[in-house]
Amino acid sequence: MHTLTAAMFVALTLTTAQPPDISSKAASRIQEAATVLDEIHGIPDKDIPDELWQRAECAIVVPSLKKAAFVFGGEYGKGLMSCKHNGEWGAPIFMQIGKGSWGLQVGAQSIDLVLLVMKKSGMEKMLRNRVTLGAEASVAGGPVGRDARAATDAQMKSEILSYSRAQGLFAGINISGGIVRADDDDNNELYGPGVSPREVVMSGVAPPPVVTEPFMAALRRGK
Repeated sequence: MHTLTAAMFVALTLTTAQPPDISSKAASRIQEAATVLDEIHGIPDKDIPDELWQRAECAIVVPSLKKAAFVFGGEYGKGLMSCKHNGEWGAPIFMQIGKGSWGLQVGAQSIDLVLLVMKKSGMEKMLRNRVTLGAEASVAGGPVGRDARAATDAQMKSEILSYSRAQGLFAGINISGGIVRADDDDNNELYGPGVSPREVVMSGVAPPPVVTEPFMAALRRGK
């Protein structure tokens, strides 16, 4: 009896165990993404308009997207994406973007990238194995400032609005040609193997892991 009880306890422990601790690089990426949002929100006249934050289905933040010679001279970076459920930001997943044709700003070695997914169709595309911006998902550089009425017709119709920050300058940027996909390795660390990015984003039932709280707090300030 005692042996059976012990076996049941071990089985229960294994099935309810938390995923392993994430790497220091992944943890740093969460904090860096939070810092990017905090600093952008700290200058309202240079922030993404509040109305667009309210309307956005998802937000992706990629801190320090860099030039990468190993990606055929393109750009490459990793960040996080969170999507809304009933108006509240949900548990985030790690994302990566690469091979963009847009080019970094003159003189910049890296940029911070923010993408607002404005339509549910865009959210669905982000959860595919990969999506090419501009070809499979419409994208436009977004307006900056307090008032979203400054947006052009093309911006308002796009599935995704894109922004970059380099050398203190925050502005819309055209990132057509960029390829976005979920970062499976880091997501396995964060949620455990067998949990797909789609399950995390679409279910809306799991609370964000504690380690992601800096990023979640920064997102909530942008509501």
